[in-house]
Amino acid sequence: MGAGAPPVDLRSDTVTRPTPAMREAMARAVVGDDVFGDDPTVRKLEARTAALFGLEAGLYFPSGTQSNLAALMAHCGRGEEVILGQDAHTYRYEGGGAAVLGSIQPQPLANLPDGTLDLAQVEAAIKPDDPHFAVTRLLALENTIGGKVIGRDYLARAMTLAWKRGLSTHLDGARIFNASVKLGMPVKLLCAGFDTVSVCLSKGLGAPMGTVLVGHQGLVDRARRIRKMLGGGLRQAGIVAAAGLHALEHHVDRLADDHANAARLAQGLAGAGYAVDPVQTNMVFVRVAPERCAALQAHLAGEGVTAIVSPRTRLVTHLDVDAAGVDRAVAAFAGFGAAAA
Repeated sequence: MGAGAPPVDLRSDTVTRPTPAMREAMARAVVGDDVFGDDPTVRKLEARTAALFGLEAGLYFPSGTQSNLAALMAHCGRGEEVILGQDAHTYRYEGGGAAVLGSIQPQPLANLPDGTLDLAQVEAAIKPDDPHFAVTRLLALENTIGGKVIGRDYLARAMTLAWKRGLSTHLDGARIFNASVKLGMPVKLLCAGFDTVSVCLSKGLGAPMGTVLVGHQGLVDRARRIRKMLGGGLRQAGIVAAAGLHALEHHVDRLADDHANAARLAQGLAGAGYAVDPVQTNMVFVRVAPERCAALQAHLAGEGVTAIVSPRTRLVTHLDVDAAGVDRAVAAFAGFGAAAA
C-alpha cells in the first residue's frame, strides 16, 4: 500500500461516507419534530420519493430492515403468510423479525439462478381457503437480489399472478436504483403495480442512514403506526433526511460508475486467475478455495484492501471506490495469487 493511499473498502456499499456536499446539505437542513409530523425536510423527502415511484405516500425509516418489517406487518395480520425467496433479505438477513415481531408465517421458495421465483411454484404455494392453513396474503420480491437485476417483464407477470389470486405485493428495493440504471428504466415504470416499495438510501446512494417506504396511502398510514410501535419514530430527522434528498438529486445517475468499476474489477480478477461470476451491477462474486480464505483476507488487509473473504467472496463497488482503487484491489489479489503459486 502506497504511503497515504486511501483504503479500498469492498465489504459493502453501506460503508460509504457522506460527501462534503451531502454534509453541507445536512448542516443546512430545516428541521422539526417528525413524530408530530412537522419536520419539513422529512416531508419533502417522503413526497419526492413517493412521486418518483408514482405512489401516493412515503414514510421515512431509520433502516431498511425496519421499513421491510413495517411493510410486511402492514400487509399481513397475525398468522397470515408471505411468499418470498430463500435468498430474500427479508427472509434470510433480517433476524426473523416478520415471524418474531409480526407473527407472520414466511413461505420461502428457492430463488432461481437469475434471482427470480418460479411463478408456477408461487401459485402452488398459495394456500386454499381452509381453516387448516394460514391465509396467504402477500408476495414479496427483491430488486436487485445478489447484484442481479429483475426485469420489468418478470415483475409484471408476478404482479398479474398476485392480482389474480388476491395477493398484495411488496418490493424490497434496497438497490432498486441500481436496477433502474442498469436497465435504463425509471423506477416509476420498473416498479409500477407494487403496493409498497422499500427504497434504501444508505447503500449505493451513499446517505449515512435511512429508507423510505412508499406505497398506497392506507398501507403507509398503517406502517406509520407500526413504525412507532417498533421504536422508529424520530424527532429532528431532517438532518439525515437532507442527506437522502441530496442522494436522490445527485447520486442516482452516478451508479453507472459503480457498475463500470465492478466490471473492471471482475475483468482484472479473472485476468489474475480467479473464478468470477458474471457481473450485472455493483457486486462481484469471486470463488476462493476455503483453505485460502483467511490468508487472502490478511494479505488484502496488508495491502489496504478491506474485504470479507469466503469461498464465495462478495466485493461491492460504491462512490468511495474509484477506478484507481479497483486497480489496487486487483493488484492485491494478483499479488496473493503470485505469492501462493
